[in-house]
Amino acid sequence: MKLITEEVQQVKFITEGKGADKKMFIEGIFLQGDICNRNGRMYPMETLSREVKRYTESFINKGRALGELGHPDGPTVNLDRVSHKIVSLEQNGTNFKGKALVLETPMGKIAKSLINEGVCLGVSSRGVGSLQMTNEGHKVVGPDFMLATAADIVADPSAPDAFVQGIMEGKEWVWESGILREKLAESTKRRINTLVDERILEENKVQLFQEFLSNL
Repeated sequence: MKLITEEVQQVKFITEGKGADKKMFIEGIFLQGDICNRNGRMYPMETLSREVKRYTESFINKGRALGELGHPDGPTVNLDRVSHKIVSLEQNGTNFKGKALVLETPMGKIAKSLINEGVCLGVSSRGVGSLQMTNEGHKVVGPDFMLATAADIVADPSAPDAFVQGIMEGKEWVWESGILREKLAESTKRRINTLVDERILEENKVQLFQEFLSNL
């Protein structure tokens, strides 16, 4: 299975209540079905509806639907990076509108500070599943799709961040003794993480892609 992320920038950050009861929420469309998105992927509504139902019952309704600040490397939610809790995810036509409470965790406080300072943020869903190419060149998400989180808080990625995300989405993930483990491209990821300078990253892109493809 591949790691699949979808970024959405058209969300609102709103506050509710006053004084000590004041809370900040993220609200907007978190997931979309039956359309080819800007990443060239399409989620069949049957698959998406089934998975949102499972995610709602197993995570949202039990207070376990968490999201992180930033782009994680894999499908696991890291508790030390949790910034918010998804409190609802409801279908509206072929869209799923979500709402998330920004928490008072260290990462939640950072997110609030960024928002209050006017930083433009969005959200990104994250899951694992298979992809099938259509004759039109689109990728259809398979029925094995599993949602890891309906929303991480993300910023517009810089060139290095976008490149790392592209590499990580090409990695295979497999179940091993009940644990989801990454299968490919670990050495590539480690090398990318050392290329923090955008110019150095640009110069090494071709070689990094060649090494990555050789591991497939």
